[in-house]
Amino acid sequence: MDKLRLGVNIDHVATVRNARGGNVPDPVRAALIAQDAGADGITAHLREDRRHIIDSDIDGLMEALRVPLNFEMAATDEMQAIALRHKPHAVCLVPEKREERTTEGGLDVVANDNALAAFIEPLRGAGARVSMFVAADKAQLDASARIGAPVVELHAGAYADAWAEGDWATRDDELAKITDMVAYGASIGLEVHVGHGLTYDSVGPIAALPQVAELNIGHFIIGEAIFRGLGPAIAEMRRCMDEARNGG
Repeated sequence: MDKLRLGVNIDHVATVRNARGGNVPDPVRAALIAQDAGADGITAHLREDRRHIIDSDIDGLMEALRVPLNFEMAATDEMQAIALRHKPHAVCLVPEKREERTTEGGLDVVANDNALAAFIEPLRGAGARVSMFVAADKAQLDASARIGAPVVELHAGAYADAWAEGDWATRDDELAKITDMVAYGASIGLEVHVGHGLTYDSVGPIAALPQVAELNIGHFIIGEAIFRGLGPAIAEMRRCMDEARNGG
């Protein structure tokens, strides 16, 4: 079984920096610590309102990282131009609402398939692996494959929220959806990732799914880093993932 990759999202290091202004804590420094601690990649979401990651962070990440950068962005002309200038390893398209605290749902590829197909063509031409951040829904996976996106990331937020709230019936229903759609996505040739809201407790059942290639985890790891340190927080997530993937 292939090793499950861990992408560490460093957005909320920037959130802490921006709460006070100035240059600390530095998201690029956090990314380098994550890289040394065993992260297989770094995820950063450059939002249109620049509420956490800012343009100079992307400049610094592209210059400093040895592991791949997964550049999360909305499907806008501005973001496309930034991605084409930097040519990151991966580009993940996500929906954005200005008023949301975090990404609340998946991208509606079904309703926007023609526009998204045209939008991702130059990104793919520049060598980026394009991913669609979508709900665990068959129609969304079919549409993602149809427009030529090689990767999907399934939104695990409802599953993670149900786990945190002790709603075991909803948790099990959401896990069943993710399990089915991970297998379906792989069967139609997509590389399947999962992300949003996963913790040490909830990551195991997702990590155990053999078709999942990568997990992207940020907020929980950054929160744990306050108590453990960033390197140990990542190492513990890596341990939980590996234990589950290896049948523990």
